Amino acid sequence: QVQLVESGGGLVQAGGSLRLSCAASGLTFRWNDMGWFRQAPGKDREFIAAISWSGETTYDADSVKGRFAISRDNAKNTVYLQMNSLKPEDTALYYCAADFRGGNRRKPNEYNYWGQGTQVTVSS
Repeated sequence: QVQLVESGGGLVQAGGSLRLSCAASGLTFRWNDMGWFRQAPGKDREFIAAISWSGETTYDADSVKGRFAISRDNAKNTVYLQMNSLKPEDTALYYCAADFRGGNRRKPNEYNYWGQGTQVTVSS
């Protein structure tokens, strides 16, 4: 079955950096557009970034533009999220998503598979 396993979260001070990874199995990774979302307590799941199957096209939320970057390594079946200049408001559970259905890639319900998430906490 499809598995998405996120890693790389943790506690970091404001202004710091983290790199999240999402290892995929059970699907043809190189054909899949991938996405990163986050969810803070009491809030809806929020789109962060997405990347096309080839890696040639990326999409970013305005809230992270210029600070976060999505990338992928199809040889390793892994998608990454490099997060720089972290802010306390970036604190959330971060999820990767796979099997984009082809609609609005910023909507969580356009992805069929999700990981369990990795916690990112940014202290002020």
